[in-house]
Amino acid sequence: MEEKQGIITEIIFHNEENGYTIAVMETEDEYFTVVGCLPSCVKGSGYKLRGTFKIHPTYGEQFAFSEFEEMLPTGKAGIEGFLASGVIKGIGPKMAAAIVNQFGEETLEIMEHEPERLSLVSGIGPKKAESIAESFAAHREFANVSMFFQEYGVSADYALKLYKIYGAAATELIKENPYRLVEEVYGIGFRKADTIAEKMGIEKESTFRIHSGIKYGLSYYVGEGNTYMPQQELCENVADLLDLSTELIYENMVAMAFEGDIQIDNLGGQTVVYLYLYYLAEQKVCKNIAAIANANLKSLSVDIDSMIKMTEGETGIVLSEQQIAAVKSSLTSGISVITGGPGTGKTTIINTIINIFEHSEFKVAIAAPTGRAAKRITETSGHYASTIHRLLEYYYSEGEDMMKFGKTSEDPLKYDVVIVDETSMIDLMLMQGLTDAIKPGTRLIMVGDYDQLPSVGAGNVLRDIIESEYVHTVILKEIFRQAEESMIVVNAHRINKGEYPFVNGKDKDFFLMERSSEKAILDLILELVTKRLAAYYEGIIPVRDIQVLTPVRKGSLGSISLNKELQQALNPPREDLMERKFGEKLFRENDKVMQIKNNYQMGWKKRRDFSEGQGIFNGDVGFIEKIDKEFNQMTVIFDEDKYVTYDFSQLDELELAYAVTVHKSQGSEFPIVVMPISWFPPVLATRNLLYTAVTRGKQIVVLVGSEGRMNAMIDNNRIKMRYSGLRYRLESLLEAGQ
Repeated sequence: MEEKQGIITEIIFHNEENGYTIAVMETEDEYFTVVGCLPSCVKGSGYKLRGTFKIHPTYGEQFAFSEFEEMLPTGKAGIEGFLASGVIKGIGPKMAAAIVNQFGEETLEIMEHEPERLSLVSGIGPKKAESIAESFAAHREFANVSMFFQEYGVSADYALKLYKIYGAAATELIKENPYRLVEEVYGIGFRKADTIAEKMGIEKESTFRIHSGIKYGLSYYVGEGNTYMPQQELCENVADLLDLSTELIYENMVAMAFEGDIQIDNLGGQTVVYLYLYYLAEQKVCKNIAAIANANLKSLSVDIDSMIKMTEGETGIVLSEQQIAAVKSSLTSGISVITGGPGTGKTTIINTIINIFEHSEFKVAIAAPTGRAAKRITETSGHYASTIHRLLEYYYSEGEDMMKFGKTSEDPLKYDVVIVDETSMIDLMLMQGLTDAIKPGTRLIMVGDYDQLPSVGAGNVLRDIIESEYVHTVILKEIFRQAEESMIVVNAHRINKGEYPFVNGKDKDFFLMERSSEKAILDLILELVTKRLAAYYEGIIPVRDIQVLTPVRKGSLGSISLNKELQQALNPPREDLMERKFGEKLFRENDKVMQIKNNYQMGWKKRRDFSEGQGIFNGDVGFIEKIDKEFNQMTVIFDEDKYVTYDFSQLDELELAYAVTVHKSQGSEFPIVVMPISWFPPVLATRNLLYTAVTRGKQIVVLVGSEGRMNAMIDNNRIKMRYSGLRYRLESLLEAGQ
């Protein structure tokens, strides 16, 4: 690592929130661009920077630094320039000249140790002198905090976060317990905190370390989809992580349970451990489901059989016995589940249910876990659907510095019926938020396909509810005649039953194109997407209508690599196309991108009718219209006419979307799906992942790769077991007759 000492002569970009800075530094014999975190960077400031020179593909050579030390000026001219820069509140150029004229080279020493003497300067009274001294002290305070943390390998941007949380007390608090970093600073994990703690001399057997390690172990398993862990397994894993005895881990678990950080419980004769938040969520979801299921319901003002007949007449679709049973259970139950694969008539059932409720003048809400899924329901049903988060009025609470649901048990939803589609995607915490907001007496109808991949978040909500048999459930198995004409639908059901699909039928919609090597698979995918599919199917616009899906993010056939290849093929560099690099991602005008987190505050505008609104959601796909480097902004168009402007600092919310993982595609449908079939980790190369991928295609599905690998995926019915207690708790209620 090199060290450079000089003066900042120009600031190209500075983010006040995170300190990210691009500036020009001048030393005694050179000047160059520097890039890194300088929290209070002003022109004229002096710094020692430690880092390395790197070549940026667009901007050339830059000095990328990870450590800095502010160098206070010593000469009169330097001190005056420093004070005149605006870094100290209340001092401008004229005041700076007057102060330096009064105190000369002793100015900074006086400001730090004898600030009351500042009132000797004309225009500075006692209050202003105090204000200037406080501003200078805060400036020096952060410099000292930052220097302290840099000694332990904590970068300047993390030091800024710590200073904002703890102020001057940051060093003492972290010295006492470095494991605070894990819970209170996003981006610092247990292993990083453990390394820092070791450097600070924290004992291996420290209670702080063991408690943090136990929480880390539980949090890791929550990230894998579990809501709890068997105590013995958790003890052994944490003991290995910390290199301590299982007995010591067990003793600390008991102490943490008494303190309320974790919960030790017994499920099915096994001792298990929860993070308390997830234990509470399971309890509340169970209690809420029971309350909704057993409540007195508002009566329908119409005859159900007559309304079903009338709806059949209006739509020309005659319902099967199974569909009629699903409609009736939904109308007469406090809570009900309708599950089935593609082509089993779930949409027809939803439309019939809505029609009957509306004739009874019931107020109906329709929702789904993602924006894409909600949009698809709106298109297929003709009724407006929102995301669950929007339905529950998710918002940022400034006072608590966290996101919260506006609709709760204290202020519940004012609907007679809530219909939720794609419920296989709902995790435990979202289910808690949803059921908290539904007052008993409201009908909750859950629709989904429990053979698809489970939720990304912890829990196994839909499967647990169905398998507990606590809630009235209709499982749709009949494929209707129109759907039977689609080999996508037929093969989806074959795959789900463990049977190999029919492929490459003439004038059909399901294809397997065999290739053996990963390079050959990649080459054919590029050829299909850029040329062959658009040439064969009329009206296809590749970047809009073709979606490449893959089981994995990494590797030559993972989404990261595929996106680079597809970007190069479908939207190559041109002189007239602006680009912006963000971390490892390169964005280019016209690129296809996906929003990867819900942002309920993000504003959008429509140019067609000048309407405005808020909210861009996880899974929304758009196209980059403009990259504006003068204003550090990027404009993305969603849904053809919804314009959203991102600050460059917000680009972590976007990814290229020429290829996406199967998990990310849940809740979406695409005209054409193309997917590589090669060796993938067995935990991902599963039947239900392939089933989920195939059911994303509306018109054409093309698998590229090995038939043997495809068949192995179908044979691999290893659904990764999730530790989830909701089923046990609902079964207990059923046994107790509640």
